[in-house]
Amino acid sequence: MIGTRLAPEPSLHDLGRAILSDFDHAPPADLGAVLAAAPRSGVTGSGRAPHDVRQQFDLDLKGLGTSAARAFRQRSQPRLFCPGPLRDDRALGERVNEEMLRWAAETGIYPGRLDKLREADFGRYMMLAHPATSDPDRLLAATKCLVAEWAADDYYVDEVSLGADPMVVGSRLANLYAVVDPPSLPGGYASQKDAYHRLQPISTAFRTAMEHLARYASVTQLARFRHQLAILFLAWTQEADWHVNRRTPPVWEYLVQRHLNSYLPPMILMDVLGGYELPPGEFFHPEVRAAFTTAGNAAVLINDLYSQKNESETDHNLPSVLAAEERLTHREAVFRTVEIHNELMETFVSRAARLSATGSPALRRFFADTWAYLGGSREWHATSGRYHDSKEGKP
Repeated sequence: MIGTRLAPEPSLHDLGRAILSDFDHAPPADLGAVLAAAPRSGVTGSGRAPHDVRQQFDLDLKGLGTSAARAFRQRSQPRLFCPGPLRDDRALGERVNEEMLRWAAETGIYPGRLDKLREADFGRYMMLAHPATSDPDRLLAATKCLVAEWAADDYYVDEVSLGADPMVVGSRLANLYAVVDPPSLPGGYASQKDAYHRLQPISTAFRTAMEHLARYASVTQLARFRHQLAILFLAWTQEADWHVNRRTPPVWEYLVQRHLNSYLPPMILMDVLGGYELPPGEFFHPEVRAAFTTAGNAAVLINDLYSQKNESETDHNLPSVLAAEERLTHREAVFRTVEIHNELMETFVSRAARLSATGSPALRRFFADTWAYLGGSREWHATSGRYHDSKEGKP
């Protein structure tokens, strides 16, 4: 008797895309509507809501562990606790994208790959992620910064075909940081530094992007952006260490790296683009920082759900390190990644609720903009040509 042929298990990319594209049970893109679903009594001192906010959106989860795993594995695919975009102005995104492409051609990044860069649609990403502004020039400043960061990752860290070499990641990034935070060098040494950077298109990209950003950012906002880039560059050197030593990190270490290598550099520009400034005393408050970085950690795990097809065999993502350490199947590792993402998102919402109740109006707006960023980022990842359709590929 001939047995029934089973359909092949979907690839990591296909499964991740299906999860990201399922908006049926997504929470509202307006954080205020999410917080309104919580009991009026607020949250506990630990920062967790007295009821699970995810259950409001039919996610049927109980946190990490075997009970949550069983609930997930009864479904064909899990659900993300993440909103959709607050706005999707295609014309605005296209305008920003075209201006970004002209700038990229002038700087010399991605030579011969501008069509791929166009398909990635980074202008649309910033339009989706920063709905607080419809000013194309402000969005362009953020898009230039984002593309400069992505180019550094591609050319210096990830893509061997583009010249990435883990043996020299640290020195390359240290030299690049001299563009982000220029040093004062004596005499002829300064001219030697400048001559080096004139030959580096990525250096030109960072310099011109930050000059554009400075039109809108205060001294304090620029300082925190430089600080976040320093953290990002540190994380990339840690990743290079894994490559050089051919080491797969344990899950906890990978999550530490993702805490450093998160989406905070573009997220940190929210109040710059929104035309206000979260006071330093609130922005750098440990509890606010914990809430904000938790959101950034969750956002970057969206990328991990299905970016593997764009990575080399030596690259790591959360599903792959989970599979290696916890002996999970491909499908189980993807589901586990969603569990971790959802717990981080619930933690962010709970912390944002508590801090918003006592913080300034600017802080409440900042958290609302953070939530909107998460929804816009999800939409971009679900649709960008950087990840979808193998013929489009990665710039």
